[in-house]
Amino acid sequence: MTMTPEQAAWFQGTFQRLVENVDKAVQGKKEIVGLVMASMLAEGHVLLEDAPGTGKTSLAKALAATVQGTSARIQFTPDLLPSDVTGVTIYDQQSHRFEFHKGPIFASIVLADEINRASPKTQSALLEVMEESRVTVDGVTHEAGRPFLVIATQNPIEQAGTYKLPEAQLDRFLIKTSIGYPDLAVTESILAGASDRNPSAGLSAIITTSAVADMADLAATVHVEPAVLRYVAELAEATREDGAIRLGVSVRGAIAMIRVAKVWAAAQGRHFVLPDDIKALARPVWQHRLLLDAEAEFAGTSSDTVIARVLDGVAAPQARAAA
Repeated sequence: MTMTPEQAAWFQGTFQRLVENVDKAVQGKKEIVGLVMASMLAEGHVLLEDAPGTGKTSLAKALAATVQGTSARIQFTPDLLPSDVTGVTIYDQQSHRFEFHKGPIFASIVLADEINRASPKTQSALLEVMEESRVTVDGVTHEAGRPFLVIATQNPIEQAGTYKLPEAQLDRFLIKTSIGYPDLAVTESILAGASDRNPSAGLSAIITTSAVADMADLAATVHVEPAVLRYVAELAEATREDGAIRLGVSVRGAIAMIRVAKVWAAAQGRHFVLPDDIKALARPVWQHRLLLDAEAEFAGTSSDTVIARVLDGVAAPQARAAA
């Protein structure tokens, strides 16, 4: 079953209402909110590289309030244990049974703050739940539920006490972006309401968590022409063949592009994906998946440079609209 034009129009309207509601708490960042919302509906996860105090916690809380979900914040530190993330099994002396006490990862929206300050062992505790939306503890599997979105933040690696995330873990994030500082007018507006320490508390829910799951299922039915699929495959292959790259876009990265492009197309009111959707999403979906050659990086080449070069070098198809 393919999404109909009527369903696409409904999806667009609902998506815009969700973004506008979150923007009441995270002001002036509709584009970033839209990317994060698209990631949630594509059932992926988000990596934010930002300075402290740019609204990451407010974003997570506002998202949770908008979809009637729960939110949790995990502060990653060098002494954080995997069980502090996933939960632990404890023996109950009254019932004489082992009971699983869920960790903070069991929330609709999870803010994993400063993820690159924790040890690799603790970071790896996130991998199964991010990929499979479930946690296995003592041989028992516990589902995370839907929606489930991890918003992980990392400090720039130049800061003290940080560890570079391994490529396998970076590949688990659907998109990487940055909230950044607001402009002068928005900053003034935020300062005017500085007495409100929790701006997301006053937000009204737009839809329920079950409706979010329905939207995710609906977005998965957006049509993708074979020519567009080939275009994504050619772009991914071009990143692997670029002379400045040691590790290009993986197959998982190409699949991630298709998943989020379907949501992005529906958010624009279309029931089919265009090559322009791929171009618009190439940077946030693929920039963190590229591993630069040391000499190229030293010469000033960046992931964004390679992505721009690849987009210029691979001809986009003239995809026809789905019937």
